[in-house]
Amino acid sequence: MCHHEPHCPPAYASDREAARPVAFRPEQGWTLLCNGVVLFDDTGELLPDGRAIAPHRPPLPRAARRSLLVTAA
Repeated sequence: MCHHEPHCPPAYASDREAARPVAFRPEQGWTLLCNGVVLFDDTGELLPDGRAIAPHRPPLPRAARRSLLVTAA
């Protein structure tokens, strides 16, 4: 899925959350990354093969998430 340089980490890499966001639905609580991972506001993840990753850290405040997405775009 990643067509930009430098390439984002693959969906199964430990740093997969560093990929660029391609869709953001704050009203629904999720972000789609260019590597196919869906991140949820509670820090859970859905991998492209359907595996779910349980929430694993305290969620960022909404303002911090928004500023991260603005700077990543």
